[in-house]
Amino acid sequence: MNEFLPEEPQALQISPEEAAQIQVRFMTQVYGWMAGALALTGGVAMIVGASPEIQELVFGNRLVFWGLIITELLVVGYLGRNLLEMSVNQAVGAFTGYALLNGITLGLIFMIYTQESIASTFFISGATFGVMSLYGFFTGADLSRWGSLLLMGLIGLVIASVVNMFWFNSTLYWITTFVGVLLFVALIAYDTQKIKMMAFMGLGNDDLDRKTAVWGALSLYLDFINLFLFLLRIFGRRR
Repeated sequence: MNEFLPEEPQALQISPEEAAQIQVRFMTQVYGWMAGALALTGGVAMIVGASPEIQELVFGNRLVFWGLIITELLVVGYLGRNLLEMSVNQAVGAFTGYALLNGITLGLIFMIYTQESIASTFFISGATFGVMSLYGFFTGADLSRWGSLLLMGLIGLVIASVVNMFWFNSTLYWITTFVGVLLFVALIAYDTQKIKMMAFMGLGNDDLDRKTAVWGALSLYLDFINLFLFLLRIFGRRR
Protein backbone atom coordinates (compact mmCIF):
# COMPACT_ATOMS: atom_id res chain seq x y z
CA MET A 1 0.00 0.00 0.00
CA ASN A 2 1.22 3.51 -0.76
CA GLU A 3 1.59 5.95 2.11
CA PHE A 4 -1.91 6.95 3.19
CA LEU A 5 -2.95 10.46 2.27
CA PRO A 6 -6.26 12.26 2.76
CA GLU A 7 -8.68 11.96 -0.16
CA GLU A 8 -7.93 15.58 -1.14
CA PRO A 9 -4.26 16.15 -0.28
CA GLN A 10 -4.08 19.18 -2.56
CA ALA A 11 -6.84 20.93 -0.62
CA LEU A 12 -5.07 20.18 2.65
CA GLN A 13 -1.67 20.89 1.09
CA ILE A 14 -0.06 17.81 2.57
CA SER A 15 3.07 16.51 0.89
CA PRO A 16 4.12 12.85 1.22
CA GLU A 17 6.92 13.94 3.56
CA GLU A 18 4.51 15.88 5.76
CA ALA A 19 2.08 12.94 5.72
CA ALA A 20 4.84 10.61 6.92
CA GLN A 21 5.75 13.01 9.73
CA ILE A 22 2.10 13.21 10.82
CA GLN A 23 1.86 9.41 10.89
CA VAL A 24 5.04 9.03 12.93
CA ARG A 25 3.89 11.66 15.43
CA PHE A 26 0.47 10.05 15.70
CA MET A 27 1.81 6.51 16.17
CA THR A 28 4.26 7.78 18.81
CA GLN A 29 1.22 9.09 20.69
CA VAL A 30 -0.58 5.76 20.24
CA TYR A 31 2.36 3.74 21.53
CA GLY A 32 2.73 6.12 24.46
CA TRP A 33 -0.88 5.61 25.60
CA MET A 34 -0.53 1.86 25.07
CA ALA A 35 2.71 1.65 27.07
CA GLY A 36 1.17 3.63 29.91
CA ALA A 37 -1.85 1.31 30.02
CA LEU A 38 0.37 -1.78 30.00
CA ALA A 39 2.50 -0.36 32.81
CA LEU A 40 -0.62 0.31 34.88
CA THR A 41 -2.03 -3.17 34.19
CA GLY A 42 1.26 -4.86 35.00
CA GLY A 43 1.80 -2.85 38.18
CA VAL A 44 -1.69 -3.57 39.49
CA ALA A 45 -1.36 -7.26 38.59
CA MET A 46 1.89 -7.49 40.55
CA ILE A 47 0.31 -5.81 43.57
CA VAL A 48 -2.61 -8.26 43.46
CA GLY A 49 -0.21 -11.18 43.00
CA ALA A 50 1.73 -10.12 46.12
CA SER A 51 -1.30 -9.54 48.35
CA PRO A 52 -3.11 -12.59 49.78
CA GLU A 53 -5.81 -10.26 51.14
CA ILE A 54 -6.65 -8.85 47.71
CA GLN A 55 -6.47 -12.33 46.19
CA GLU A 56 -8.98 -13.61 48.73
CA LEU A 57 -11.29 -10.68 48.07
CA VAL A 58 -11.15 -10.95 44.27
CA PHE A 59 -10.65 -14.64 43.57
CA GLY A 60 -12.07 -16.10 46.74
CA ASN A 61 -15.47 -14.66 45.95
CA ARG A 62 -16.97 -15.73 42.62
CA LEU A 63 -19.47 -12.90 42.68
CA VAL A 64 -16.67 -10.31 42.90
CA PHE A 65 -14.51 -12.03 40.29
CA TRP A 66 -17.26 -12.48 37.69
CA GLY A 67 -18.53 -9.00 38.47
CA LEU A 68 -15.10 -7.63 37.53
CA ILE A 69 -14.98 -9.71 34.35
CA ILE A 70 -18.43 -8.54 33.26
CA THR A 71 -17.54 -4.94 34.10
CA GLU A 72 -14.39 -5.21 31.98
CA LEU A 73 -16.36 -6.53 29.02
CA LEU A 74 -18.94 -3.77 29.36
CA VAL A 75 -16.29 -1.05 29.65
CA VAL A 76 -14.23 -2.22 26.66
CA GLY A 77 -17.37 -2.72 24.58
CA TYR A 78 -18.60 0.76 25.43
CA LEU A 79 -15.17 2.24 24.74
CA GLY A 80 -14.93 0.55 21.35
CA ARG A 81 -18.29 1.93 20.25
CA ASN A 82 -18.34 5.38 21.84
CA LEU A 83 -14.78 6.53 22.51
CA LEU A 84 -14.72 9.12 19.71
CA GLU A 85 -17.98 10.64 21.00
CA MET A 86 -16.57 11.11 24.53
CA SER A 87 -14.59 14.07 25.76
CA VAL A 88 -10.83 13.60 25.91
CA ASN A 89 -10.91 13.31 29.71
CA GLN A 90 -13.71 10.75 29.58
CA ALA A 91 -11.87 8.68 26.97
CA VAL A 92 -8.61 8.72 28.92
CA GLY A 93 -10.43 8.00 32.19
CA ALA A 94 -12.34 5.05 30.74
CA PHE A 95 -9.19 3.61 29.13
CA THR A 96 -7.29 4.02 32.39
CA GLY A 97 -10.12 2.41 34.34
CA TYR A 98 -10.19 -0.54 31.96
CA ALA A 99 -6.42 -1.03 32.26
CA LEU A 100 -6.75 -0.95 36.05
CA LEU A 101 -9.61 -3.48 36.09
CA ASN A 102 -7.67 -5.72 33.75
CA GLY A 103 -4.67 -5.54 36.07
CA ILE A 104 -6.81 -6.73 39.00
CA THR A 105 -8.10 -9.79 37.14
CA LEU A 106 -4.70 -10.54 35.60
CA GLY A 107 -3.29 -10.78 39.11
CA LEU A 108 -4.52 -14.37 38.86
CA ILE A 109 -1.58 -15.30 36.63
CA PHE A 110 0.84 -14.57 39.50
CA MET A 111 -1.01 -17.21 41.51
CA ILE A 112 -0.69 -19.78 38.71
CA TYR A 113 2.67 -19.15 37.04
CA THR A 114 6.16 -18.38 38.34
CA GLN A 115 7.31 -14.76 38.16
CA GLU A 116 10.29 -15.77 36.04
CA SER A 117 8.15 -17.39 33.34
CA ILE A 118 5.74 -14.44 33.38
CA ALA A 119 8.64 -12.04 32.87
CA SER A 120 10.22 -14.08 30.07
CA THR A 121 6.87 -14.48 28.31
CA PHE A 122 6.29 -10.74 28.60
CA PHE A 123 9.59 -10.04 26.83
CA ILE A 124 8.78 -12.61 24.13
CA SER A 125 5.41 -10.94 23.66
CA GLY A 126 7.05 -7.51 23.53
CA ALA A 127 9.58 -8.59 20.91
CA THR A 128 6.89 -10.26 18.80
CA PHE A 129 4.65 -7.21 19.10
CA GLY A 130 7.49 -4.90 18.09
CA VAL A 131 8.37 -6.91 14.98
CA MET A 132 4.77 -7.25 13.78
CA SER A 133 3.86 -3.65 14.54
CA LEU A 134 6.89 -2.43 12.61
CA TYR A 135 5.85 -4.68 9.75
CA GLY A 136 2.33 -3.26 9.81
CA PHE A 137 3.70 0.29 9.82
CA PHE A 138 6.29 -0.05 7.06
CA THR A 139 4.90 -2.73 4.74
CA GLY A 140 3.73 -1.72 1.30
CA ALA A 141 1.21 -4.59 1.26
CA ASP A 142 -2.47 -3.82 1.75
CA LEU A 143 -3.39 -5.68 4.94
CA SER A 144 -7.03 -4.53 4.87
CA ARG A 145 -7.93 -7.67 2.91
CA TRP A 146 -7.08 -9.66 6.05
CA GLY A 147 -9.97 -8.01 7.90
CA SER A 148 -12.80 -10.45 7.16
CA LEU A 149 -10.58 -13.50 7.68
CA LEU A 150 -9.26 -12.21 11.00
CA LEU A 151 -12.76 -11.37 12.20
CA MET A 152 -14.00 -14.87 11.36
CA GLY A 153 -10.97 -16.36 13.09
CA LEU A 154 -11.56 -14.25 16.19
CA ILE A 155 -15.22 -15.29 16.37
CA GLY A 156 -14.27 -18.94 15.95
CA LEU A 157 -11.59 -18.65 18.63
CA VAL A 158 -14.03 -17.12 21.12
CA ILE A 159 -16.64 -19.82 20.45
CA ALA A 160 -14.08 -22.63 20.76
CA SER A 161 -12.67 -21.15 23.97
CA VAL A 162 -16.12 -20.84 25.54
CA VAL A 163 -17.00 -24.41 24.54
CA ASN A 164 -13.78 -25.70 26.08
CA MET A 165 -14.56 -23.96 29.37
CA PHE A 166 -17.21 -26.67 29.81
CA TRP A 167 -15.67 -29.50 27.77
CA PHE A 168 -12.11 -29.36 29.21
CA ASN A 169 -10.58 -31.01 26.14
CA SER A 170 -6.77 -30.79 26.15
CA THR A 171 -6.50 -31.12 22.36
CA LEU A 172 -8.90 -28.23 21.79
CA TYR A 173 -7.04 -26.25 24.46
CA TRP A 174 -3.77 -26.47 22.54
CA ILE A 175 -5.44 -25.86 19.18
CA THR A 176 -7.00 -22.65 20.48
CA THR A 177 -3.67 -21.69 22.05
CA PHE A 178 -1.66 -21.85 18.82
CA VAL A 179 -4.48 -20.43 16.72
CA GLY A 180 -4.75 -17.59 19.23
CA VAL A 181 -1.04 -16.81 18.95
CA LEU A 182 -1.16 -16.75 15.15
CA LEU A 183 -4.37 -14.73 15.10
CA PHE A 184 -3.11 -11.98 17.40
CA VAL A 185 0.28 -11.84 15.70
CA ALA A 186 -1.59 -11.09 12.47
CA LEU A 187 -3.95 -8.65 14.21
CA ILE A 188 -1.01 -6.61 15.51
CA ALA A 189 0.20 -5.94 11.97
CA TYR A 190 -3.33 -5.40 10.64
CA ASP A 191 -4.35 -3.01 13.42
CA THR A 192 -1.08 -1.08 13.23
CA GLN A 193 -1.62 -0.35 9.54
CA LYS A 194 -5.28 0.56 10.13
CA ILE A 195 -4.37 2.91 13.00
CA LYS A 196 -1.57 4.48 10.94
CA MET A 197 -4.19 5.35 8.32
CA MET A 198 -6.25 7.15 10.99
CA ALA A 199 -3.48 9.67 11.64
CA PHE A 200 -5.23 12.33 9.56
CA MET A 201 -8.60 12.16 11.28
CA GLY A 202 -7.65 14.75 13.87
CA LEU A 203 -5.86 17.25 11.66
CA GLY A 204 -6.71 20.67 13.02
CA ASN A 205 -8.62 19.17 15.95
CA ASP A 206 -6.41 18.31 18.93
CA ASP A 207 -9.22 16.68 20.92
CA LEU A 208 -10.15 14.34 18.07
CA ASP A 209 -6.49 13.58 17.48
CA ARG A 210 -6.00 12.54 21.12
CA LYS A 211 -9.19 10.46 21.20
CA THR A 212 -8.23 8.70 17.98
CA ALA A 213 -4.81 7.95 19.47
CA VAL A 214 -6.44 6.52 22.61
CA TRP A 215 -8.70 4.35 20.42
CA GLY A 216 -5.64 3.07 18.56
CA ALA A 217 -3.83 2.43 21.84
CA LEU A 218 -6.80 0.42 23.12
CA SER A 219 -6.77 -1.77 20.00
CA LEU A 220 -3.05 -2.51 20.23
CA TYR A 221 -3.25 -2.93 24.03
CA LEU A 222 -5.90 -5.65 23.57
CA ASP A 223 -3.79 -7.34 20.88
CA PHE A 224 -0.75 -7.36 23.16
CA ILE A 225 -2.58 -8.63 26.24
CA ASN A 226 -4.22 -11.47 24.32
CA LEU A 227 -0.96 -12.46 22.63
CA PHE A 228 0.76 -12.47 26.03
CA LEU A 229 -1.94 -14.68 27.59
CA PHE A 230 -1.82 -17.21 24.77
CA LEU A 231 1.99 -17.31 24.83
CA LEU A 232 1.84 -17.76 28.60
CA ARG A 233 -0.03 -21.02 28.02
CA ILE A 234 3.00 -22.22 26.07
CA PHE A 235 5.94 -20.76 27.98
CA GLY A 236 4.48 -20.29 31.45
CA ARG A 237 5.74 -22.56 34.21
CA ARG A 238 3.17 -23.35 36.87
CA ARG A 239 3.98 -22.99 40.53
